[in-house]
Amino acid sequence: MNSKERVLTTFNHEQPDRVPMWCGASDEFWLKAKNHLNLSDQDLRIRFHDDFRRVSAVFKGPSELSRQDATYVTPFGIERHGLGYGQPYTHPLADAALDEIHSYPWPVAAWNDITGIRAEAERYYSDYAILGGDWSPFWHDAIDLLGMENLYIKMLTEPEIVDAVLQHIMDYYLESSNNIFTAAADRIDIFFFGNDFGSQTGPLLDDSLFRRFMLPHIKNIVNLGHDFNLKVMMHCCGGIRALIPTMIESGLDALHAVQPSCYGMELAALKKEFGNHMVFNGCIDSHHVLIDGDPETVKKQTRAVLDIMMPGGGFIAGASHDTILEETPVENVLAMYDTILEYGIY
Repeated sequence: MNSKERVLTTFNHEQPDRVPMWCGASDEFWLKAKNHLNLSDQDLRIRFHDDFRRVSAVFKGPSELSRQDATYVTPFGIERHGLGYGQPYTHPLADAALDEIHSYPWPVAAWNDITGIRAEAERYYSDYAILGGDWSPFWHDAIDLLGMENLYIKMLTEPEIVDAVLQHIMDYYLESSNNIFTAAADRIDIFFFGNDFGSQTGPLLDDSLFRRFMLPHIKNIVNLGHDFNLKVMMHCCGGIRALIPTMIESGLDALHAVQPSCYGMELAALKKEFGNHMVFNGCIDSHHVLIDGDPETVKKQTRAVLDIMMPGGGFIAGASHDTILEETPVENVLAMYDTILEYGIY
């Protein structure tokens, strides 16, 4: 099998020739690994046995959304400062009334340039599983706009405010992804989007609030992907065991970056309870194994994960974090992928 066949077989909950592999990495780790191994971008992906390739629109919004003094500015005008994508300094809709929410300068999907997506996907379509669609972090954008504690309070005291903010956010993301898929869905396999609903110690909101405020929007994302005959995979960090049944109800096909070190995320239980309904992607501990371990520890723990997760298919192996961080030793990452290649054979 080639990579595409391997991944799509896994999404059908059948056993491929071997467990597919996923590689998501921070820019800092990627540069370190390229220099360490003296490889190009494509050759490094091949060395890591990555079965996926990703295509994205290019954001070309107004110039004021790329301020030089901010680490990152979201499409919703939120300046973030600090490490990584930073943290928001202000929450412009924290005290907004409904009319102020509706009059807020919401972004438009046309700001995302999709002209190069089809050609980029075409380069890899025959051989690899292609990921596409807008990342759509609507939960995080709502937190940025309202403030996290304030958002929780308004879910209980002013739900119409939360509904209005989420709907404007989702109008943008759904139109953006619809434009991408209209242009290139026949060259994309998986709609990949992300929202972190968990912490190390459990979900960030209980199932009743998750159902009330998040589930309708996840369903809309899933339905959009399925309308274009795509599989749909959501990235979601943390201890989200209590939310997985509702995620399955939404129609999600796969859950990315399963974190076994978080509360409730014991792999054997997840596989037994949900493995017939959800493809699990990740599961190899990024922190305690890949960062803190050595190659022998990585090899041992990777084999243990394979023993639990690979029977019957429905498993994609990789690190339990969205991106492998810079402090991760390259030798440990090589040990992980080489172990999967050696012992992940069906």
